[in-house]
Amino acid sequence: MNHVESLTKYVGHFVDQLYRSGVVNVVISPGSRSTPLSLSFAAYDRFNIWVDIDERSAGFFALGMAKETNKAVVLVCSSGTAAANYFPAIIEAAQSRVPLIVLTADRPHELRDVGAAQAIDQLKMYGDYPKWFHEMALPDATPQMLQYARNNADRAVQTAENQTKGPVHLNFPFREPLIPDFELSNVWFSNKQHDVVRHFQPERTYLSQQHLDQVNQQLQSKKRGLIICGPHDHKLLADTVLDLAAAWGLPVLGDPLSFIRMYTDRAVLIESYDGILKSKKVRELMKPDFIIRFGAMPVSKPVLQLLQEQDIDQIIVEESVTYRNPTQKRADYLYGQPEHVAKQLTELSLHFDPHWLTTWQHLNQYATSILKEEADNLTEGLAVRGIQSVIPDESVLFVGNSMPIRDVDSFWFDNDKQVFIYANRGANGIDGVVSTAMGMAASGKRVTLLVGDISFLHSMNGLLLTKQYDLSVTVVLINNKGAASFLFCHRHNKTSLIMNYCLVRHNSWI
Repeated sequence: MNHVESLTKYVGHFVDQLYRSGVVNVVISPGSRSTPLSLSFAAYDRFNIWVDIDERSAGFFALGMAKETNKAVVLVCSSGTAAANYFPAIIEAAQSRVPLIVLTADRPHELRDVGAAQAIDQLKMYGDYPKWFHEMALPDATPQMLQYARNNADRAVQTAENQTKGPVHLNFPFREPLIPDFELSNVWFSNKQHDVVRHFQPERTYLSQQHLDQVNQQLQSKKRGLIICGPHDHKLLADTVLDLAAAWGLPVLGDPLSFIRMYTDRAVLIESYDGILKSKKVRELMKPDFIIRFGAMPVSKPVLQLLQEQDIDQIIVEESVTYRNPTQKRADYLYGQPEHVAKQLTELSLHFDPHWLTTWQHLNQYATSILKEEADNLTEGLAVRGIQSVIPDESVLFVGNSMPIRDVDSFWFDNDKQVFIYANRGANGIDGVVSTAMGMAASGKRVTLLVGDISFLHSMNGLLLTKQYDLSVTVVLINNKGAASFLFCHRHNKTSLIMNYCLVRHNSWI
């Protein structure tokens, strides 16, 4: 069998298995060495193919698409520094648990470390950020190697999408010639259909009765609890967490990236907790006996300070064994599908001090009224309120880091629209914000991007995608000269009002 036939069938079987394992979207940054992959994806004719000439932009574009669909997106690039430009997006994907499959083309082994053009060390070039790295074998079309290609394509999808989601990296060494021959027979599969890899997985994960009994016993003597819902990718979780809070009579501190602020008719939702907890005196006053957290740590710094400053029993709900606990305080962990765990906890017959919830509700009403007055002034708060008043229902708001996400946290109040709010809060960087928003719009949804001036300038290449694909994106650009700090003065004064209100009302509430 000649080289071209081996190349064509090897890559063809790999591509076919990716599709059969659930991949739909492929983002390609054109290059010579990646020709076998790029042409095979195009010839297969079942993928959505997106072309972005800038690898850095392409990485975040794929990230946004994977965020919105919650499915793995494939990235393809040539060898050399092209692959290095994916690194920021891969870091963000790892930190924020977004499934990406990164396919980097490479020089064959004989051209490495000998001064060949466009040849760098691509083995584990992204360090430990990918969940899995594999150096693919050189193309070979024997039955064993075709099955090898399929096995690794499927493993890439399963590893990226299951348990704790994240990126995977496969490095493909290719010898020339690089052009496949799609006129050959059996390019995508052999005559035997049993070579396709399939998985039959359980759909639900629950806590055992023993663990539920232990939680019940742990909380029986508690009076004042908080439920925190931070950033996550489980769209069904918000409703179940609110049901849990209502059943237990506890306040929910709902991060803007938790999807929970779409349920503003729920009395247990505390949306202005960031303003309430900015004062250390208030944090001392409002110390809970325990906290149950779903999702990552919230955007709010005062919530982190509350946990750092005091010894509070923490229960953290996670899908699998991970340690998202930046407080470095002791915590207990419940492992399972978060929405299933929340439903199970709702069934426990636990009751807590009703005055505790009432206190938080009064504080929330007062803090919200103060912040709404602030939002009437010409500040970033006014921009957030303006967006909220006109943004279409069932659309996406993508928010830049630094000040914009904190503005949304402070000023996104009651709303009768279903708006899904996203941000790149894994590494909290400012790079790739525009491209990520474009990726979220690639599914056809209407996207509004709220971004600061520096983040916008840092990611302007992403705008090329709107011209190429006619994406539905509205950009709201906050020109605050790199997050100028004058807002701190305004918020400091408002925080003082909230703090004084807490102190005056303290004796009558608690």
